[in-house]
Amino acid sequence: MSENQTPSAAGATVRVRQIASGNGRKPGQQATLIGLGLNKIGRVRELEDTPSVRGMLRKVHHLVKVED
Repeated sequence: MSENQTPSAAGATVRVRQIASGNGRKPGQQATLIGLGLNKIGRVRELEDTPSVRGMLRKVHHLVKVED
């Protein structure tokens, strides 16, 4: 990896599992789950590890489980 590349540029990913429903949550939290590709409990997605994805995960941290 060259010095200009970040870990996300090297293909780093994060595995995310939805553990709670977005129903009855604030609309922004429901939209964030959909943006992450999650909409049902137990669904798992492999996402690129970027600052924007990390920010989305922080917003719904109580609804997902992050499996680095």
